[in-house]
Amino acid sequence: MKQAEFDGKGSCIRWTETPGARPARVYVHGLGSVSAVYHAHIAARPELAGRRSLFVDLPGHGISDRPEGYGYSLEGHADALAAVLDEAGVTGAELVAHSMGGAVAIVLARRRPELVSRLVLTEANLDAHPPVTAGSSEIASYEEGEFVDDGYARVLEKVGPLWAATMRLADPRALYRTAVGLRRGSDPVMRTILEGLEIDRVYLQGELSGELPDSEGLEAAGVHVVTVPGAGHNVMFDNPEAFAAAVAGNV
Repeated sequence: MKQAEFDGKGSCIRWTETPGARPARVYVHGLGSVSAVYHAHIAARPELAGRRSLFVDLPGHGISDRPEGYGYSLEGHADALAAVLDEAGVTGAELVAHSMGGAVAIVLARRRPELVSRLVLTEANLDAHPPVTAGSSEIASYEEGEFVDDGYARVLEKVGPLWAATMRLADPRALYRTAVGLRRGSDPVMRTILEGLEIDRVYLQGELSGELPDSEGLEAAGVHVVTVPGAGHNVMFDNPEAFAAAVAGNV
């Protein structure tokens, strides 16, 4: 396990990694998740073996610290992720990022372009104010104190055992502030940033999740949009073969 300070007050973001060739692949989880749980089985596949791989838990999640005074905005998470790459001596990384983690990866690519050479995004949040059916929207519908005191337990019961298995490892206050930041979006918004980047960009959409809004605009901007058959939001679990092929660049 490795760590890097991210808030100037001694709080650390942590990750595990496997050695290998460059460019490194950096795996970033979604809201209330853990990177290794969602991605280690992908990185171990033969078509992806031999590459240095970092599994990062964002602040407030998994094995990373959860300072009470931290804002947990998309920009804050992106800066913490940059601290990981700086400490690890990584530049020009391929970021493989899921859901909320995809929004963080997009923001990082704009703030620190030298750190990112490629984005593989799985159902990343691209727009502010996601649908009310989204987990982040439900979490953000509470007041902070209400969520910490009572809403967190309610959400854990509602989301089902798979998501709850990792969400219960997230700090309730960090989870809430992250959801609020995700609902607010970045400035400019994530979709606009993504369309303006000049690096290789792949966006994976699960077939069972429905159509990606304005996928034509993304394609026109050079983003390779892939609809993954038989998959929902968690493409890496529902269709790991297609997911690995996308990460390897075979789509």
